[in-house]
Order: sequence, then C-alpha cells, then structure tokens
Amino acid sequence: MEKKFFEKRTTYVGEVNINVTDLDQALSFYQHVIGFNILEQTDRKAVLTADGKTPLLTLVQPAAPLPKEERTSGLFHFAILLPSRADLSSFLRHIAKAGARLGASDHLVSEALYLNDPDGNGIEVYHDRPSSEWSWSNGQVTMSTEPLDADSLLAESDQEWKGLPEETVMGHIHLHVANLKSTEKFYADGLGFQVVTNYPGALFTSTGGYHHHIGLNIWNGENAPVPSDNSAGLNWYSLIFPDNESREEKVNNLERAGVSIQQENNAYIVNDPSGNEIHLLLAD
Repeated sequence: MEKKFFEKRTTYVGEVNINVTDLDQALSFYQHVIGFNILEQTDRKAVLTADGKTPLLTLVQPAAPLPKEERTSGLFHFAILLPSRADLSSFLRHIAKAGARLGASDHLVSEALYLNDPDGNGIEVYHDRPSSEWSWSNGQVTMSTEPLDADSLLAESDQEWKGLPEETVMGHIHLHVANLKSTEKFYADGLGFQVVTNYPGALFTSTGGYHHHIGLNIWNGENAPVPSDNSAGLNWYSLIFPDNESREEKVNNLERAGVSIQQENNAYIVNDPSGNEIHLLLAD
C-alpha cells in the first residue's frame, strides 16, 4: 500500500457508517470474519478500527430496523485496503476456512475479494499493485475485471490471519446512484474529483492519481430511489480533505451550484444528487 494516496496531499475516504439489523450478529462477523477491533460501543452502535485509534467503520442498529432494500441508491460496497499482497493471501486462506461466500477479481491495478455482511452490505478487501505498474492514458487509468489467480495469491504467504493490520485504511467506496450526469457534475465540478475510468453504467473518480477513491454506478437502474432511513445500508461516509483551504473551496463550489450544506461541529454535511450523505472533514 502506497501511503501517498491517503496522506495530506489528497482527499480520500475516511470512515463509513452503515445500518445493520442486529448489532451483535454484525459485530461477530466484523470481528471474527473481517478482523476489526472495537473502538467504542453502546447498545445500538459500535465504532470499529484496525489500529486502535482511527475509526474506519461504524455499525448502527436503528430503531425498528428494516432489511436492506433492493434497487435503491446507496452502498454497493466499501473497500478495505490491506497493506500488502501477503496480507490478502492470509485473509483469503482465513475466509476460505470460515466458509464465507466469496467473489474475487483481478482489476489490473489491484487484486480484490468480495463478500457480504449478514445484512447484505457489500465489502471488498483488496491490495494495490504498485502504482508504477498501473497503465494511464489521457488521464484515464486502465482497470478491468479479470479472474483472480487464487493459487498465486495463496502461495504469497503461509502466515495465519491475525486480524486487520494496523496500516489498513478505507481504500474506496462504491455507490449506487440515480443519474451519472448529475453525479459526475457533483463529484468532479463540486468536490474536485477527477474521473479516471469510465465503465458501462459507471464511473470511477479519484484525487492525487489514485486508481479510484469513489466508484459510482447506475446498476440499480436510472432514477433509483433513496432507501429508507432505517433500512440496512449506508448512513454516511466521510471525505478527508488535506487542509481547510481545499475544503472551503469545494464547499463554495457546491454552494454556487445550489447544493444545500449543513455545518455540525467540525464537519460540513452534504448529500450527493442521489441522497448519499457525505461528511467533509479535515485531516488530523
């Protein structure tokens, strides 16, 4: 993992906050299958971490929770970025033993494993190939969805999985949206992300030359509705800005475009055109 894509020079995804229908069941999964540690916990909420201090994922059990709703906007998956290929190798062996249902892909820029939590919230666990091996042309990075060489990955390490390494970060988030044109305008013109890959029904955006920090697709259908507040799925995610000047510039862009923004404590809170809530924060 190259830290330059998640340092103060770039804007990147910090934390993802999701609804679950049964907090105890979800906690068991995220601790024992994924390998998170608990940072904070109440009766209806748990904040999870890899390094013991940085929140990466928060689980919330709302009052009267509903199952995940299909064909809506919201979370497609959040993506946990491991520091090395050896870590992904250990994780693959671990979840294979656990009997988890699994998908796997080679995206050229990365190797990725896919699974769902007990509520159907999508999760990607991946490692990046060195950025020197990524192929760029006219501002676009080449990505694909090819079969993963699982044998090669398993041969990378024989180490036992001991939970998420401390250097683990939230690598990216991939969202269902209602319309790609308005979505691109919001994320590119408003928040300053560069569109680095176009894919059938989807686009991928980043800052600082990363392959993508945010994926956006209309695979749930054009004009997909916003899910219920208490259904399993995304509540909000955060974007970490390198400095206040950069954040204020993007806030001004959004306000000029007529986007409603709220300020709570040290965060600006905004919804993209599909109702996905974003907290705009500053790097520590």
